[in-house]
Amino acid sequence: MTRARGPLRRLQRRWKDGWIARHDAPDATRAKAIDMLLFDHGLLRKVWRNEYEIDAGVWRSSQPDPAAIRRLAARGIRAIVNLRGATEWGSYFIEREACRSAGIDLIDFKLSSRALPTRAQILELDALFEGLPRPFLMHCKSGADRAGFAAALYLLLHCDLPVEKAGRQLSWRYLHLRGGASGVLHRLLERYAADTADRHMCFRDWVEKRYDRESIAAEFMGAAPIAGFGIERLLARE
Repeated sequence: MTRARGPLRRLQRRWKDGWIARHDAPDATRAKAIDMLLFDHGLLRKVWRNEYEIDAGVWRSSQPDPAAIRRLAARGIRAIVNLRGATEWGSYFIEREACRSAGIDLIDFKLSSRALPTRAQILELDALFEGLPRPFLMHCKSGADRAGFAAALYLLLHCDLPVEKAGRQLSWRYLHLRGGASGVLHRLLERYAADTADRHMCFRDWVEKRYDRESIAAEFMGAAPIAGFGIERLLARE
């Protein structure tokens, strides 16, 4: 299995390097679509968009394709926050082109589904939310982890929602799996709840004064079942 997998991966990489070098050329259109649909699981997203409105004019979803972006534009969506960041996936190049055509602002803001953001990243995301035009949509690959985490942060920072309710954005309903490495995102919310159980502190103040990224990650790694981390490889978490 491993010997067969290596050559196939190298072949795919050579193919990808070829069209990335000329991704704006007309003849690269088909390659980008193949990459999006087959290698980036775009066919699965056509079956289930994992799209929900979390607040008035604020939406979360999986990676949108051009048809979805056209529908979003028709609904008045003015901005899309791409939580995958700028990538080499065909999905990203296609999304960028589709947003340009639809008149939607595309903002790249990279989060990880398996590692906690820094304090600076959380505060930067807070400022981004503050300045975004409504309505807007935030998305990751599947809409499960990073979209759920960013949605929870939005509800804590801009709706002053109790952490128990904001934390519901990271649940089985959206395919978030707390047993794998992505469970560290929920552990951050649990630490905030524990730290403020006896005395309320708004989430923004907690991030600025008490957020300890390293200790939360270490605590999670010490308590999480090792078997659960295989889920991340199976689902190709980013």
